Amino acid sequence: MGKAAATRLTILQKAFELIYINGYQSTSIDDIIATTQVTKGAFFYHFKNKEEMGLAVINEMMEQTMGKMLLEPLLSSENPLNAIYEMMEYLLIQDPYLQIKYGCPTNNLIQEMAPLNEKFNEALAKIMNQMLLAMENAIEKAKDLDLVKAEVNSKEVSIFIASGYGGIRNLGKLYGTSNYYQAYLKALKSYLDSLQ
Repeated sequence: MGKAAATRLTILQKAFELIYINGYQSTSIDDIIATTQVTKGAFFYHFKNKEEMGLAVINEMMEQTMGKMLLEPLLSSENPLNAIYEMMEYLLIQDPYLQIKYGCPTNNLIQEMAPLNEKFNEALAKIMNQMLLAMENAIEKAKDLDLVKAEVNSKEVSIFIASGYGGIRNLGKLYGTSNYYQAYLKALKSYLDSLQ
């Protein structure tokens, strides 16, 4: 990786961290510059404005990470229902970066920016659509393997699971305890078992 690419990646990584903790609107270009120790000129060499940088965080950091860490394993699993549960458990309990008090980076940006900025809305919808489609495909695969009842509607199930994840992340932020995560995972396990 060349120096320019490394600088750009550093900016995106730090921007992601600051946005996750403080929100997009509360994170300024000056905050990012101060924490990366790059110059303002270097920032504007890579991004014409804050919006372009924010979209790069979504498209290059969040989407790619989700695909590699979550969706690829889900789609290649021999037991798709277990893989869905394990994905949620990883996100809620095991992921070393995601913190209860800050919630889910994608969910946070959806709540903060999707109603305000069409480009953010489109980029965030792309991420959610990928997650929903991956779960739908996993459930269809489970049906083909006779692991899920034939009458199960995979789209409805994926919407239900994803919305439950977003909601439980909000409860975690509000109450600051993983007890709610454990309750969600227990209920999710029962729900997935009921699909068999």
